[in-house]
Amino acid sequence: MRLRNIKGSREAIEANEYTINNPEEMKGRWNTLFGNNNPLHIEVGMGKGKFITSLAGLNPDINYIGIEKYSSVLYRALEKMEELKLPNLYFIRMEAEDLCDVFEENEVSKIYLNFSDPWPKDRHAKRRLTSKEFFERYDHILIPDGTVEFKTDNNDLFDFSLEQIPLAGWRLSAVTRDLHNDDILNAGNIMTEYEEKFSSAGNPINKLIADRTK
Repeated sequence: MRLRNIKGSREAIEANEYTINNPEEMKGRWNTLFGNNNPLHIEVGMGKGKFITSLAGLNPDINYIGIEKYSSVLYRALEKMEELKLPNLYFIRMEAEDLCDVFEENEVSKIYLNFSDPWPKDRHAKRRLTSKEFFERYDHILIPDGTVEFKTDNNDLFDFSLEQIPLAGWRLSAVTRDLHNDDILNAGNIMTEYEEKFSSAGNPINKLIADRTK
């Protein structure tokens, strides 16, 4: 999908009060930013922010960090925050590969991955956010009983994820190929912009939850 560039978006993001411009400096002390010791949840590749802003509004006792690498997309999320002004949500513009530079070991309680880039070419498999290489990163920053939740409409990416997660030493604790007709996993489900679009077109949504086996 081609992203429309928004002129001045990078500068606006850097100047916004809800953006963390030097996240490496917060490593191991994100609780000081929020002023509490509440659990920290992150969404990697948050798009325009509908999912994470909804979560933060519903769960004031959880701290959230939204991560997005595209300035023009993150800019739209910040527009939402100017209205909502949620005290438990901040944003970072960064590459997902740098997670371990930003979060300390055992600092994050949950990771959300929603409709991630499928990187369809085989040579790009390591870039997929559900590759075993990325789960090694998640293993480092998550607390021992932390979880990863992943949603996608892309069946090839979901099949790849189901293979990669056990290879990384993780357990698939929940799996569905039709989220919106799954009474258990769909309970309390918050849809992303993509999820609304794809499901309205009749596409079933896949979801999995992964945790450690060790």
